[in-house]
Formats: sequence, structure tokens, C-alpha cells
Amino acid sequence: MKIANPIYDVVFKYLMEDERIARTILSALLKKDIVRVEMRAHEYSNDERDALSVFRIDFGATIRDEHGVESLILVELQKTWVETETLRFRQYLGVQYRSPKNMRGDYAVPMVAVYLLGHKVGAIEEPVLYVSHDCRDYYERRVEQGLPDPFVESLTHDSIIVQIPRLHGQINNRLDKVLSIFDQSRRDSDDEQLLSIDERAYSDDRDMERILHRLTMAAADAQMRHRMDVEDEYFSIIEKRDTEILIKDKRLAEQNVMIAEQDKQIQEQDKQLQEQSEQLQQKDSELQQKDSELQQKDSELQQKDSELQQKDSELQQKDSELQQKDSELQQKDSELQQQYALLRKSVMALKSTMSVEQIAATLSIPADEVRRLLQD
Repeated sequence: MKIANPIYDVVFKYLMEDERIARTILSALLKKDIVRVEMRAHEYSNDERDALSVFRIDFGATIRDEHGVESLILVELQKTWVETETLRFRQYLGVQYRSPKNMRGDYAVPMVAVYLLGHKVGAIEEPVLYVSHDCRDYYERRVEQGLPDPFVESLTHDSIIVQIPRLHGQINNRLDKVLSIFDQSRRDSDDEQLLSIDERAYSDDRDMERILHRLTMAAADAQMRHRMDVEDEYFSIIEKRDTEILIKDKRLAEQNVMIAEQDKQIQEQDKQLQEQSEQLQQKDSELQQKDSELQQKDSELQQKDSELQQKDSELQQKDSELQQKDSELQQKDSELQQQYALLRKSVMALKSTMSVEQIAATLSIPADEVRRLLQD
């Protein structure tokens, strides 16, 4: 038996517009006796189709408890084919929390959020998750007295999450049977808009037969199939766009790696330049110290010259002192030669990274002197 695939928005909406079918599906999901279901007028939407598909239908469901007491709840049913951001779902819920239509007197109508997802949620293997709120005190003890309370129910809600890709055809309970019509492992090999169903598995269930009959009618409706084609074309465009985004993201990631490597190299070069700068500063300090020593020696020589002039009468002693002075001058010349060699070494060390004028400014010597040192 071939039926229309209700994963399509147009088929899903057509299916849920039948009040009895809506009661069947919601009763199985909520595990409650739902006696009436009302689709809120103009409360179904297919939002932001240029970005993603989130199909939403809001229901007012009247449930009957084990004591026969009826109460109204709001069911926010959201379905999506593709992975989407949780913020989108939260925004929809926020709209319902703000709506005055969902108030009964001073309190809001209790709400249950149902998510039919066309994708998997992380590593969670359970096809259906029931996320329920409970009340606890400071010591994590469950609080039951006075609950449920309309004030608490107005501010919190339960959620049901269905992972359609994790439906694998096994029918163990009522919910499995109802959700089996969404099982994508049953897709027809020749036409993914159809599911292949063994109707004999549902022959004893009038509610399921009604669902299959309506989906069979949808499969035979030419206009319905055309609108399914439109959805296929749209999601083909989305898939192509997502592929292009993935490629661009990959290229961007590679570029970021290259930029990070370049930044690392620049940092290493900066470190080397800093070390060279520190070495140059140390050499400058040594040169300044040597200059100070030379100035001190010059002062000493001047003092000795004065002493020699005062000792004209002691010619022999003057000759001796002059010889000593000559010896000291030779030593000074040797030191000057050493200084010259050191200065030339500094110039040679700097010539690869600085111009002649920069070296002259750094070493505080004339530029001509730098050129002469480079030519020697």
C-alpha cells in the first residue's frame, strides 16, 4: 500500500486537519484521553522558508482524567525536516506565553510542546523523549502537596521530542503504531514522496485505517503531489546552499590555520628582533663604558702633562716620564685599535638589517666613518 509521506509539510497539515486523526496522534503522544481537539485558527505556519523550515500547528486539546474531569491544554506542535536552531523553537513558545488567548482568568492554559524532528538529537538513541517538569524543595525532595497548581502550570511546560530518523519500524505500543506512518525507513525506493505500508498490520485499528485512508487520498491528489514537488525543489536548493556553506567554511578554516601560522612566524620574528635589540643595547652600554674609560685616561694624561711641565728642572725624570707616557700612549693606541675593531664588528653586524644612516645614528658616529669601516 502506497501512502503520502507525512514528513512533507503539505501532507502533514492535510493529515492534522482531520479532527479525529489529530486526536488519535495527540492522544498517543500525550498518553492521555483527549476528547476534543481544536486546531487554532490561522495558527499553523511554515516560517522563514528562505532560511529553514519549521512547520507549526497549535491545538486546543480537551483531556479527560481518570476521574472524568475535563480540562483544556495547549499543544504546540512543531515539525522540521532539517536541523534548526533551538532559539527558533523558543521564540515560538515565547509567542504562546505572551498571547492573551492562552489565558483562563488570571492563569495561563497549561502547555505541552511537541517536536517532530527530521534529524537526530546528538547521541540520544531513544526515538521519543518525554521531558517533564517536577517540583522539588531545597533538599531535592519532590513536592507533591498542592500540585498541580495553576500558577506553576502557567510558568512551566512539558515537552515531547520525536526523532523521526530513529523510528525503525518496530511496533511495541500504541505510540509506535501511530508514529510508524512517519518512519522514513518505509520510503518507497522509486518515489520518496510515498511510504510503503503493510495495511494488514493496521486492519484491527479503525483509527489507523482512517489515517492510512487519508494519506492514500493525499498520494492520489495531483495538486498535493505538485506541492510536495515544490517542497523537494526547495530543500534541494537548501541542501545545495548548505553544501556551498560547508565548502566555504572549510576554506575559511584553512585560511584561519594559515593566518595563525603566519602570526606564529611573525611572533617568532618579533622575538628575534627583540633579542637583537637587547644585544645592541648591551653593546651600546659596553661602548659607553669604554668611552668613559678613555675619557678618564685622557684626563690622567693631561694631568701627567701638567706635572711634566712643572718638572722642567728634572730633565732625566721628565725623559723617564715621557717614556712612560709613550708606553701608556701605545697601550691607548692598542685599546683604540681594539675599540675600532669592536666598532667595525658592530657595524658589520648591523649592516644586514640597517642602512648606513641608521647604523650611524645607532652607534653615534658619522655616516662617513660607517662607510669607511664597511670598506676596510
